[in-house]
Amino acid sequence: MISHNLQSADPEESLSPEATTLAKEGGTPIRTEPWPTYDKGDRLLVAADEEAALRALRSQRLFRYDTRPYSETEVGRFEQEVSRYFRAPHALAVSSGTAVITLALLSAGIQSGDKVACSAFTFSATPSAILLAGGVPVIIDTDDNLHLDVADLERRWTPEIKAVVVVHMRGFASDMEKITAFTKTRNIVLVEDAVPSCGVTLRGQHLGTFGHGGAFSTQSDKSINTGEGGFLLLQDEASLAKAAVLSGAYEGRVFHHVNQEDFDDCALPLYNFRLDEMRAAMAHSQLQRLREKVQRHRTIYDEVTAGISKIDLLHVRQPVIPGDGYLGHCLNFWVRGATVDQTRWFTQSLRAEGIDVRQLGDPEDTNIRCFWNWRFLGTVFLKGERLEPPGS
Repeated sequence: MISHNLQSADPEESLSPEATTLAKEGGTPIRTEPWPTYDKGDRLLVAADEEAALRALRSQRLFRYDTRPYSETEVGRFEQEVSRYFRAPHALAVSSGTAVITLALLSAGIQSGDKVACSAFTFSATPSAILLAGGVPVIIDTDDNLHLDVADLERRWTPEIKAVVVVHMRGFASDMEKITAFTKTRNIVLVEDAVPSCGVTLRGQHLGTFGHGGAFSTQSDKSINTGEGGFLLLQDEASLAKAAVLSGAYEGRVFHHVNQEDFDDCALPLYNFRLDEMRAAMAHSQLQRLREKVQRHRTIYDEVTAGISKIDLLHVRQPVIPGDGYLGHCLNFWVRGATVDQTRWFTQSLRAEGIDVRQLGDPEDTNIRCFWNWRFLGTVFLKGERLEPPGS
């Protein structure tokens, strides 16, 4: 499978009109300009974002808990707007997407040794967050379109599994109808790792609002970019209180978030996952443009995939609902019938032409979105069999 980050690139930009020899074999690359991605210097911020950060800096109040009413802090305003935008009862802004997943699990009562299911196709932060919460990751297979395989989840189910972390990987929604039904019938916790899919809706409902908690990131290449950061959506105030204390709302500061006067904030440890005022100000500014950004991603993605779909050799990843539930910032496709070596040659050829792609599953590429590179978990099993990298 090949993965390509579209970002905000114009598919017609910087293309050479003619190419007779592959660049890999000495010809002129089709694309002569660097692909505009964050790590190559593409700028995603606007003047309003800069001014928001400067506003927070000029205030010289960089800690969100001070003498101001919480609703007047940058973090407080951002949390209120996030709750409104996503139509979620509660929001908590913190330091990273990994921290958010951890807080979602801990606020749901996951305890040391509890098993937590998650997809085999995700960034390694997902199983890492499960470990950070004290859980034991149970890796679930994916279906032919890289969504969590609910059939495999049902096969591997045991009462020891206390939660499921479903990942909307590469901006594609998982099958939430089946997954929510699965968790509800077994009365287990559902957490959504919506880190790669901020702003995506499925049947009109925002990802991150289907279960106990929804985890989002504002790391540099996400829909909202503050360099680092994240936010948690929660359905009930009791969970918000737990998450707030764990994130660093100590010595009564939790009551900036909830009105539970009898809540014992000294009964929980402090992990200090707070978000600062400057990043909250930048995130709030960018949230105003999120709907427009998602639509731009989708427009470019639909144009590109319409062309690729005409090539019989290639198969583009399909959403769980045709035309719905995807962000469009990342293109995943397969070369039909190709071996690992053939796919590697194809990927290398595209890169030589100036088109950034990556072969997920290349044994020479330590891609930590692939479960066999999560060596911190030890030996990983699926369906009772030891998992090996493709081609091994």
